Amino acid sequence: MKTRARLPRLVACGATLALALPLSACGAGNGQASSDDGKIHVLVYGDASNKVEKQIVSTFNKTSDVKAVLDTIPGADYQQKLQTIINTPQAPDIFFNWGGGSIQPFVKADLLLPLDDFIKKNPDLDNKFLPSVFNSAVVDGKPYGVPMRGTQPVLLFHNKKVLDQAGIKPPQTWDELLAAVKKLKAEGVTPIALGGGDRWPTLMWFEYLYDRVAGPGLFQKAIKGDKSVWESADSKKALSMLRDLVDAGAFGKNYDSVKYTNGASPALLASGKAGFELMGSWYYAQQQTDAKDFAAKDLGYTTFPAISGGKGDAANVVGNTNNFYSVLKKTKHPEAVAEFLKLMYSDEFVKAQLAIGNLPTTTNTSSFLDSAANPDYSRFQYDLVAKAPAFQLSWDQAYPPSAGTPIQQAVQQFFNGQMDADGFIKAMQALPNE
Repeated sequence: MKTRARLPRLVACGATLALALPLSACGAGNGQASSDDGKIHVLVYGDASNKVEKQIVSTFNKTSDVKAVLDTIPGADYQQKLQTIINTPQAPDIFFNWGGGSIQPFVKADLLLPLDDFIKKNPDLDNKFLPSVFNSAVVDGKPYGVPMRGTQPVLLFHNKKVLDQAGIKPPQTWDELLAAVKKLKAEGVTPIALGGGDRWPTLMWFEYLYDRVAGPGLFQKAIKGDKSVWESADSKKALSMLRDLVDAGAFGKNYDSVKYTNGASPALLASGKAGFELMGSWYYAQQQTDAKDFAAKDLGYTTFPAISGGKGDAANVVGNTNNFYSVLKKTKHPEAVAEFLKLMYSDEFVKAQLAIGNLPTTTNTSSFLDSAANPDYSRFQYDLVAKAPAFQLSWDQAYPPSAGTPIQQAVQQFFNGQMDADGFIKAMQALPNE
């Protein structure tokens, strides 16, 4: 598996977290900081995958004298709220992140605990995970994260029934996708559901188009500070193709007022009002939660289409290598934290994640695929990631957090016509690299 590290941005608790208040855990945590209550606080993103995190915390607490408490932040702005509390008394001991650029500012601020000593005492914290995944949370040569949840490639999902009624097969090429858009419009169906109101789902279209047209090298250069790549011929071609897709009515007219985080765009697909949706592999777990019958019978999935003449391999994927748990340097219970992290490669963890459609990146995951919620789906993901020549990290995770909002604004404004190609290029060239 050649991978690099999104997660579903679903609102699990439905309430906005007041930043000035201690964290609450959707009915789980008591909101006290670890330094006050003698416990370790584990902060995660509140969504459909929390059932596994609750299970693992429960398992840990059965044998540990120092108890763990699961805290969650609901909503689509986890990063922003994490930054607000990470250097306060409300900071957790362990927190969920995406590796890459998402933790670099915390490392620079000397807030995180390097995991070298943990790994010296227990080498399995490293060698039980696929190396390329584990290395996504290595910063300046030091490990700062242990993989949790699973790898999250972005896939093109579809409603089998809608496609069958329109006489469409899952597109293998860009031209086939454009043809499918035309047929679905003629059927009175929105060709592609898009939660444009959240902005980050729109970004996935840019990530794949740029990869297919220019290959992974363009973005790799950009993230290292080469701003000239954004004005290259390949960049302009990718933007032109995106413009053509939007202008063809692929996403309907109201995509900017539709959100993924409140379940609106997935509902379009599940109800047969849309044919496709481009989304991370967590989409299966979400549809299984919100529309279980649809997920079992009519939810289809395939890779992103190949582009004729493009420099990117059709087997490349984009998305997130994994999510990670990182540790705050000021934790009062490093020994208990180290024991908790061991559970991230346990058989129980792997089986529980597979049961909800996630794909862990432990070295023994393949031996448990038959126990997955949908073995065929898990094998599809596993083979896709294992064979991918390149796995491009989501742009807003590869860049530091300060670049996330400018990226998403530029993406939204280009899609809705408020910004032309030159404006998008200038916006990307203005992004901070640290």
